Amino acid sequence: MTVSLDTPLQGVRSEGRQRLARMARRGFGFAGQMARNPLTAIGGGIILLLLIVAAFAPWIAPYNPLVQDLNNALVAPNAQHWFGTDEFGRDIFSRLVYGSRITLYIVLLVSVTVGPLGLLLGVTAGYFGGKVDAVLMRVTDIFISFPSLVLALAFVAALGPGLEHVVIAITITAWPPIARLARAETLSLRQADFISAVRLQGASPVRVLWRHIVPLCLPSVIIRITMNMAGIILTAAGLGFLGLGAQPPEPEWGAMISSGRTYMMECWWVVTIPGLAILINSLAFNFLGDGLRDILDPRSN
Repeated sequence: MTVSLDTPLQGVRSEGRQRLARMARRGFGFAGQMARNPLTAIGGGIILLLLIVAAFAPWIAPYNPLVQDLNNALVAPNAQHWFGTDEFGRDIFSRLVYGSRITLYIVLLVSVTVGPLGLLLGVTAGYFGGKVDAVLMRVTDIFISFPSLVLALAFVAALGPGLEHVVIAITITAWPPIARLARAETLSLRQADFISAVRLQGASPVRVLWRHIVPLCLPSVIIRITMNMAGIILTAAGLGFLGLGAQPPEPEWGAMISSGRTYMMECWWVVTIPGLAILINSLAFNFLGDGLRDILDPRSN
């Protein structure tokens, strides 16, 4: 007797295709919801453009961002140098393009670190309460009591200048608001009927947190992280402006403003264009965060 495997394999393939189709429909539906809000669409478009520019920087930038050409120093914007040149003759457009990589590196690395850390501490404090909650929230209050830029300055001063130290410093200062948000969400969920039913079935606290509370807290945390990205960009630019971020000759946007401020009265483009890049991308993340809140948070509808 011969057993054919064609039918089971066809069933698996069919199920896989159906799952991909459902995921595609959800993705298009999510994109359609975002497109209905003009500001969200603009923010998402700017961020998508930033990602493309960072990914294809070597093909987009017309010049090497680190090579100096003193004969072309402080040239105003023209056909050869769209955004002009800086005091060392380096093309500002090329430096902005490569600087987008540094900005995204900081934003993404801080976000993927801060999100799990704040979520873990917040749900733990909110679920267990008592002394655990008191200790974790007092530590959180200590960090929140200081302005984020001042606290980041203190940590970078202790660690020393450098891009990696900037990421560590911003991570240390950015997790408390996320922890407070996750704690508030957990406090509203831990006495819910379905959580009580899960406990009565013998589920451990870890299982309750991981399988039931954390997924319900994720939308709010994602929204908060997205809106925090604007603050991360500004903090990183502030540290770069003070000489504590990426070190010269790296094309970090805050450092570009710092090095060009001496010439800003005569050569406006040296400071204005990097400043506009910081402003536009910060606004884009805020617009995207507002749109995500409208879509992911049913209480805002």
